[in-house]
Amino acid sequence: MSWTEIVIEIARDNAEAMSDALMEAGALSVSVEDADEGTDAEQPLFGEPGMEPKEAAWERSRVVALTDVDADQAAIVAEAAAAIGLADAPAFTTRPVEEQDWVRLTQSQFAPIHIGKNIWVVPSWHEAPDPDGLILELDPGLAFGTGSHPTTRLCMEWLEAHPAPGKTVLDYGCGSGILAMVAKKLGAETVAGVDIDPQAIESARDNAERNGCEIDYFLPDTFATSAHATAKFDIVVANILSSPLKLMAPMLSGRVADGGALILSGVLARQAEEVAAAYAPFIQLGVWAEQDGWVALHGRLGASSAPAPRAEGA
Repeated sequence: MSWTEIVIEIARDNAEAMSDALMEAGALSVSVEDADEGTDAEQPLFGEPGMEPKEAAWERSRVVALTDVDADQAAIVAEAAAAIGLADAPAFTTRPVEEQDWVRLTQSQFAPIHIGKNIWVVPSWHEAPDPDGLILELDPGLAFGTGSHPTTRLCMEWLEAHPAPGKTVLDYGCGSGILAMVAKKLGAETVAGVDIDPQAIESARDNAERNGCEIDYFLPDTFATSAHATAKFDIVVANILSSPLKLMAPMLSGRVADGGALILSGVLARQAEEVAAAYAPFIQLGVWAEQDGWVALHGRLGASSAPAPRAEGA
């Protein structure tokens, strides 16, 4: 079976209404993209929590509607345009969509990822390139954290560079649970993960079981009533975003044991100073490393100054 896509470039004000109208007119699915994607005019639309746009559209939006191959695309566009009160139907182009093995196509886009010196994140349909490495079997899913994003990689590399056999670790904002699993596989004795998303907790528990890692995962309210309710940890890692990290400075710092380490990521290089300033009353943080404009901050509770960054080439 094959399909035909309708592609319409349209102003922001009409993008959402046109999308709905196309569905009503017979489209099978509709998506909205930035028509300036890949150019200097490309606009970031989604930012940090609390900064979501009122509508999912760009100044110059591209509406893409999937239709049956034998559908009347011109009639669908005309009907949708009339439904939202446009005087004339907008210009559009079409492009064929051939049937493919979508599972195989999706899987082909995800190969094993090598992180740090010895860590491999391996999808279930691949063999581990280095069976002697620290192997994490992890399939792409809805929960954030597969090792592909610089912030996740930075935290994983920090954990690998600072193994803590027998120590306790808290992964706050755990997503897929990948950081907690790295800590456990590196020898941590007690590891806990917390996330506000129930789906992330479910995913993290499944991933931990698949990888043979004994880790406790919680939503914030259940964490507050768990055996870890008042615990302090030798290592606290939080890979979130700068705004929530600043708000959580007292809480996260309060979870670090005396002499313990705090690692933060999800922070752009230009945001590092303001995030470190939010933690300054509790713990001195410095930039450990930077990748692609993102940084990881680290510090030790009780230290009089921020620790040094990662040595070049380390």
